[in-house]
Amino acid sequence: MIESLSSQAIATASQMQAIENLIFQAGMPVAALMEKVAIRITQRLTELYPVQSHPHVGILAGSGHNGGDALVVARELHHQGRQVKIYTPFAKSKPLTRVHGCYAKSLGIPFVSLEALPDCDLLIDGLFGFGLARDVVGDVAIAINTINNWQIPIGSIDLPSGIHTDHGGVMGTAIQATSTFCLGLWKRGLLTESATPYVGNLERISFDIPEKFILQVLGEHHLWRINPQQCLLKNFPISRSVITHKYEIGHLLLVVGSQKYGGAAILAAMGAKATGIGMLSIAIPNSLKPIILAQVPDALVIDCPETESGEIASLADLDLQKYQAITCGCGLSLDAFPIVEQVINSDRPLVLDADGLNALASMGKAQIIEKLNQRNSSIILTPHWGEFCRLFPDLREVERLEALQTAVNQTKATILLKGARTAIAVPDEAGTQTWINPESTPALARGGSGDVLAGMIGGILAQGISAKDAAIAATVWHSQTAIWLAKQRTEMGVDPVTLAQNLLPFLQFSKTDK
Repeated sequence: MIESLSSQAIATASQMQAIENLIFQAGMPVAALMEKVAIRITQRLTELYPVQSHPHVGILAGSGHNGGDALVVARELHHQGRQVKIYTPFAKSKPLTRVHGCYAKSLGIPFVSLEALPDCDLLIDGLFGFGLARDVVGDVAIAINTINNWQIPIGSIDLPSGIHTDHGGVMGTAIQATSTFCLGLWKRGLLTESATPYVGNLERISFDIPEKFILQVLGEHHLWRINPQQCLLKNFPISRSVITHKYEIGHLLLVVGSQKYGGAAILAAMGAKATGIGMLSIAIPNSLKPIILAQVPDALVIDCPETESGEIASLADLDLQKYQAITCGCGLSLDAFPIVEQVINSDRPLVLDADGLNALASMGKAQIIEKLNQRNSSIILTPHWGEFCRLFPDLREVERLEALQTAVNQTKATILLKGARTAIAVPDEAGTQTWINPESTPALARGGSGDVLAGMIGGILAQGISAKDAAIAATVWHSQTAIWLAKQRTEMGVDPVTLAQNLLPFLQFSKTDK
């Protein structure tokens, strides 16, 4: 899954600073690195914002080396024939940045007030780089808020100014970028929920960091960015022998549904079927059997005794050992606690979602940790943040990624924390490994989308794929399908049924579109 350290490692500000220091100590001049970075940013800007459509460019230059990068970009855009203007709210700057400012003036590039920028076609944000530690206040904060109201495309260098490098929080205020050009290694804050509304289209500008320096600083690294395209190419289609039969392609059991939430069972089944699972069994309340058979005629439907209110009362004599994996919880209802406990006590690889998680949360954290640590086979928990906080209430106030890693350390479970930046944390002998899905869409913020995902994870897991790879592959496939559909139908047109029905068409499209 890891292509290279530089393309997938996610770094903190201190780690990035340490790596840059090693580069400089080895003999790379700071000025040379600044030139290299700025030239590559300019090349990408030229591709995204051609001179014909964006002839007037405003440069927001800070006092540090981020501002220096912006000034070199200003020089190069000026040489393209664009009308460039530079705004800097700071009276003093670092020596190298000051030199580039002097040269820009010698070329006749005007330094202007903020009021001179609204007629620009494009703004380049180089106010603050990585490592910002204090809130943005005063005139600079007013300038950022003013700029955000102009509706002009903004390209931010490294991070949108005002975003904290590590936790992604807004330091008083922040630039709302159209594009962010992350330099060197991915910055932790850029891949957080809190930064997402400010980052815009995020891409990385490499400046060829020697891998030995990355290894020296990062050592046993634990935080990675998923490459969606490579993930899909690596995992799909799931390989199988030409002489295989259905029982060798996996047998998944879904323990799902209630009279109130019968649709969840159907959506989970649709997600599982898309994975090409050899056999699919669905344990449901007896009264749902006709509905489920009508919608999923190729599944083995197990009608279970049900309570007066329409939940599964028991799994009766169901032999859980015959299944390669179990997905439990979609639409189950809170009254099905004994069912969830029975499934957790089994030794089958397990995906626990929705009411399965709520039932687990009702045990209390101490018993949760004990139960999950006793399991001999993998378990994947798939909470959104609210469900996560019910499972681990003491971690509610902890930063999201830190809370996730702590929970995995305690439970030894694989946890898929859903959100705009879904994170999958996996127990590992070297320490919890965390993978972040960098692309998603608000189209997935609909009831039932999670049921489809839970079925997908179970279907992949039952085919002998590891818990880590099943969780990552399903997350990427699920989100990329939704992104693809949203481009065709708008976000309003991606309901969970449509999503499930288009999982396989998307895979076919993604293969033929290369």
